[in-house]
Amino acid sequence: MFSKTCKYGIKALIYIATQSVEGKRVTIGEISKKTDTPEAFTAKILGTLSKNGLVSSFTGPNGGFEISDSKMKSVKMRDIVSVIDGNEIFWQCALGLTGCDDKNPCPVHNQFTEVRSKLVVMLESATVYDMATELRANMDILLR
Repeated sequence: MFSKTCKYGIKALIYIATQSVEGKRVTIGEISKKTDTPEAFTAKILGTLSKNGLVSSFTGPNGGFEISDSKMKSVKMRDIVSVIDGNEIFWQCALGLTGCDDKNPCPVHNQFTEVRSKLVVMLESATVYDMATELRANMDILLR
């Protein structure tokens, strides 16, 4: 449902948040290793997340990435998806058909409308903080 880029971005941001909760800043190399994502690709994704204010980046000997508690509690999954994949998932036809709408539905339009509604509720209610604190207890889920 989400692009590989979006999945990597979610994993990276959650990992950064789990470490930020403990007061640690993390490097791209560490994020890449711990989330099993390609380093150059991870750097590009983090650049996008940083540019859009979802994560903070710092340069220098104590540099790396972190996310403040207030940002963790305000950034929702929808924000991550929107920044990386755009908003098409919230309105686009599940089959990618351009003429699909309520008046001219594709074969899965009505079923996908229900799925989409539930997805939107989940994405708008789950914060980075929620995900990070839940996953801290079971980091091997994130690190697979």
